Order: sequence, then C-alpha cells, then structure tokens
Amino acid sequence: MSSKSIALTNIHTLIPMTGERGANANARALHDAAVIVQDNVITWVGYSSAIPDMREPYEVISLRGHIVLPGLVNTHHHLYQTLTRAIAQDCELFDWLKTLYPIWLGMDSEAIYTSALTGMAELILSGCTTASDHLYIYPNDCKIDDEVRAATEIGLRFHATRGSMSLGESKGGLPPDRATEDEAAILKDTVRAIETFHDSQRYAMQRIAVAPCSPFSVTTDLMRESAALARQYGVMLHTHLAETRDEEAFCIARFGKRPLDYAESVNWLGADVWYAHGVHFSPADIGRMATCGCGVAHCPTSNMRLASGIAPIRLMLDSGMKVGLGVDGSASNDSSHLLAESRQALLLQRVQNGSTSFSATDALWLATRGGASVLGRDDIGQIAPGYAADMIAINLQRVGYAGATHDPLAAVVFCAPQGVDFNMINGRVIVKDGRLTTLDIGSLIEKHNKISLKLVSNPGV
Repeated sequence: MSSKSIALTNIHTLIPMTGERGANANARALHDAAVIVQDNVITWVGYSSAIPDMREPYEVISLRGHIVLPGLVNTHHHLYQTLTRAIAQDCELFDWLKTLYPIWLGMDSEAIYTSALTGMAELILSGCTTASDHLYIYPNDCKIDDEVRAATEIGLRFHATRGSMSLGESKGGLPPDRATEDEAAILKDTVRAIETFHDSQRYAMQRIAVAPCSPFSVTTDLMRESAALARQYGVMLHTHLAETRDEEAFCIARFGKRPLDYAESVNWLGADVWYAHGVHFSPADIGRMATCGCGVAHCPTSNMRLASGIAPIRLMLDSGMKVGLGVDGSASNDSSHLLAESRQALLLQRVQNGSTSFSATDALWLATRGGASVLGRDDIGQIAPGYAADMIAINLQRVGYAGATHDPLAAVVFCAPQGVDFNMINGRVIVKDGRLTTLDIGSLIEKHNKISLKLVSNPGV
C-alpha cells in the first residue's frame, strides 16, 4: 500500500499546544507556518520557508489566512439526545430525566445510528476530532455497534463507552424499570463490545470504555463488577458523578456516603477513571482525585442549562487534576459545538473566580491537551512530530473576528463561536471549505428530523 504525504502551508497562525500547561500558548505560536503529514502522523512542523525537501510527491494545502489548532477532544456526550433537544426546558436533572426516559424508550437501532451521525457531524464541524460517547439506554434493538458504525463512516476518532442502567424505580432507582437491563446481560455485552471494537494501539480510531450510568441508576454490585471487568481488559471506566445536589442526597441516603466516597468504596478511583461533571466535589475530593489520577469531563453548558452549579475547574487544574471538556447530551446543552463549550468554560470560571482566573489558553488546553489526558491518550491533542494528524483550521477573515485578528488564539475563544473551515482526522480531510466530505448533511438532517418527530409525538412507543 502506497503512503501519502500532505503539506499544510502558509498557515497564518499555528498554535501547537505543546509545552507545559499554564505557559502562554501565544509565545509558542508560529506564523507563516507549515505542517507535514505522512499518512496519519505529523512528521514535521516549522515555517513555510523551511519545508524540507521530500523524496515522494505530496499534496499541498494552503491555509493562508487561517489559524490552525490541534483537533478538539470531547470527553463526554450522549449522541442519541440530538433527537430530543429543547424538551423539559425548565427542569433540573432528575425531573428532566423522568420526562425524557419514556421518549428515549421508543428508539431503535436506526435512531441510534442516525442520531450518532448527526451529533458527530455537528462536533466535527465545530472542530472536534476525537469524541467519547456515553450510550446507557438500550431499548428495542439498540446496540453500541450502531454508534461505532456511524463513527467509522464519518471518520471520527471515537471512544464508545458501553453504558448501562440496572436500578429501576421498583428498586429505589430513578429510571423506569423497563429502561434497565439485566446485569449479567450488561456485562456479557460489554465484553463483546471490548473484544469486537477496542483498539489499544497508538493512533487507534476506536476504543471502548465501561460506563455504568450513575449512582442512582445502577446497583453497587454492577459498579464493582464493571470496575473489575474494565481492569481485566485494560480499558477505562466512566460514569456520572457529583453532578447535582440531588445525586449527593441520594448517595447519602442510600449508601451513607458522599459521591466520591461511594465511588472509592466500589473501586472507582484511579488513573483509568474519569467522571462526568464533578460539579459538587469538595476541595478534599479534588486533592484525592489529583493524587490517584482520576479525570473529569467538564460540561459547563449542561451544568448551566439544568441549574446544576459551577464546577470548581480552576481548583481542579491548580491541584493537578486531569480535566477535559464535554458537550454532554445534546438534549441538555442543546448543541454539540465544542468550540462553544471552550468559551463557556472560560466565561463560567470568571463568573465564579474573577476576570483573571481563566484565560483563552486555559480554555483551549481543556479542549485539546486536557481532553487527551482524560481519555488516556498520549498521541493526540498537540501538533508535533509523532502525534496523530488531527488538526483544524479556521479562516480569520470573517465578520465574527473583525477587530480581533491581532490575537488569533483569543479571537477563537472570546468571539462568537464559529464553525471550522478545515478538519483533518488521522490524516484524512473530513471538512474542506467548511463542508463535510464524508456524508450528505442535508439528507441526514431530513432523516434525523423524521425520527425525532416520531419519537417526541409517541413517547414510549
């Protein structure tokens, strides 16, 4: 099989996101820069005037007038929720879930596949190159394979987490009984998903994690057995934790422990664990997680939408915790725009901690290097030789950035979130001139809306 070389040239501003966190990324920026890609790997980064001679012919892509960044990393999502946006508009988490469970029970395999494609398209067009998704409800013929197929077809680097719910209302849980699964069946299908799809190699396009949904929807036994299973196979663990005060009250009432103490009691602490949200972790909790290597997916828009609170991200970062960004479900966001999430993270930390507490560099760190670390990846998140060829480019010559081009990095965070003009994933151009190259977005949206309207009109059918 012949190899392929691509040279990205004449880049107005290249932000490689190399070096240590907290350093000024603008100080490492290159202007009139170039990047050489061999197959799916970055092999050279420098100035356009210094591109080395290459023996083999290569394709040249000029990105004059563009800022180039590492591909953004989404560490928490529920892609199926693109089908149910703007519902339960005035609810907090528990009531929001109770409203939506009956609707989601009407989903089938085609709904999971189509919603995944839709959410992935939105992510990619907003600059995402790697995403994790948490599918925890499996009605009818739904399966995790439906999402993996969508990711393969669209070209997204994908961490699918085999979620689950086993603690229904009759046993004191939140979801209706018919939304839960038998625990033996959950574990069996999780093993199947790992053995079928998980790739532990460098530059892997598919990985699987084990992901019981939450303390209020799975049993203690399933949490323990899931941890043991994940460690047997060497895959990561993911769940919701410390998202709301209601969850904390549930844990204290049912287990006699706060959320992190409960997690520790079921062997859910370690560098192979990341939690979604973490809004209500205490300073002592954060110190423990920093010491053991746990990560957090910060979901600022969802946390605001559901009035869950403001996660102490500044304290987490200062404590040495691994923190990435998550758009969370498209029914509690209600979008899948990762660059918008970076901006929200910056603004929300400033509301809590002051105007100097969080910078544009901090926001982009969460979306790139932070996300890579949370997902256990040392091959993505920066533009440097030996890293995966995952890069995005945004044309700075647009009205939304007018007056901000003196600082391109700040422009893409502080100004209104834009779509990307170029997105390369694993060396393959997925977005060119602002358009997806791997699918027909128009026909996808039409199909997606038909499925959505049927679901919303006939909840539970």
